[in-house]
Amino acid sequence: MDFSLPPEIEDLRLRVRAFIEKEVLPLESDPANFSEYENIPEDRLKPVREKARQAGLWAPQSPKEYGGMDLPVVAWAAIYEEAARSIFGPLAINCMAPDDGNMNLLKLVATPEQKERWLRPIVEGRVRSSFTMTEPAPGGGSDPSMIRTRAERKGDRYIVRGRKWFATGAQGAAHFILIARTSDDTRRGLTAFLFHKDQPGWRIVRRIPIMGPEEHGGHCELEFDGLEIPRENVLLEEGDGLRITQIRLGPARLTHCMRWLGWAKRCVEIAQAYVAEREGFGVRLGDRESVQIKLGEVAHQIQIGRLLTMHAAWLLDQGGRARKEVSMAKVHVADTLHKAADVAIQLQGARGYSRDTIAEWIYRAARAARLVDGATEVHMMVLARFMREEGRDFWQWGPGEGRRNAR
Repeated sequence: MDFSLPPEIEDLRLRVRAFIEKEVLPLESDPANFSEYENIPEDRLKPVREKARQAGLWAPQSPKEYGGMDLPVVAWAAIYEEAARSIFGPLAINCMAPDDGNMNLLKLVATPEQKERWLRPIVEGRVRSSFTMTEPAPGGGSDPSMIRTRAERKGDRYIVRGRKWFATGAQGAAHFILIARTSDDTRRGLTAFLFHKDQPGWRIVRRIPIMGPEEHGGHCELEFDGLEIPRENVLLEEGDGLRITQIRLGPARLTHCMRWLGWAKRCVEIAQAYVAEREGFGVRLGDRESVQIKLGEVAHQIQIGRLLTMHAAWLLDQGGRARKEVSMAKVHVADTLHKAADVAIQLQGARGYSRDTIAEWIYRAARAARLVDGATEVHMMVLARFMREEGRDFWQWGPGEGRRNAR
């Protein structure tokens, strides 16, 4: 097994590292670069995004004809991790959720006409987007079979009625991907639709207050009361909605991990810098065995997360779905991010609890990591099911070994 990156990807990784160091990281030191929702305002983000575009470090997941880099998933893993050394880094190079997952989905399943209308503006950074699936109880959450929002077909149009919530990025988004029920069929009862913010028949009920910090556009509750969507704005075919969710959410979960690893490494960096200088009771903190053990444990867990993430990325590049590998990475990296932020705060004492560093920002963001795109417990259930179904083949190394070995 060769874990080295191809030379062209390694070059990109180093270029992203240098760009983040020079153009993005300094932004964190200016309080004016944090909006009321604790993310960088659009007007301050725009200039650095233009610099990233000019540097050829823009939209790693998207087609070149739209201005993206069209890189393999393994390259995303290396580049997203570097970008996330800054909390603003993924936004700067256009690989932040939810746009990141939406761009990848549209690249894979949209028609040429749909790509031109719905994908190109997101890649170019002219609009933001939102993926709208989760519903208030008793509607669908981790279990999409429970989705209740209905899209009733009338001629060449669908009429949508229902309610969604925790739609990330909805406030300020222009392009939406909506999952709604078109029949009661167990496997083919859901359909994916595209709609624009200016279409009548829907509204944002509220921007849901959260622990924060928030992505651009927040986490919103939406109401649909007669939204009309023409047939040409269906993704794939009617009844393919469950397939759409699987195509989008698998890679999207993994890209979360890529970014979280960058944040986790940043927490270690902050903690290391502090304990290298701070003294207590005549001893430098970094020389204390207890401190070294804490940092060593986090480094250990981060590297495990990197290997899990890169393995899943490689499997996706080989054409596999990597469902259990993505679940493993998602569970482990979410826990690791929370641990890294917690250790960074603890080792800094009162300074860590303050806003003098971004460790507390990451700590609050890290708590959501164990919930978003499937709670930890759901992914553990997925892994248990795979073990039950695959037996000894659960432990295969690559996508092609399958069930050829005796159990």
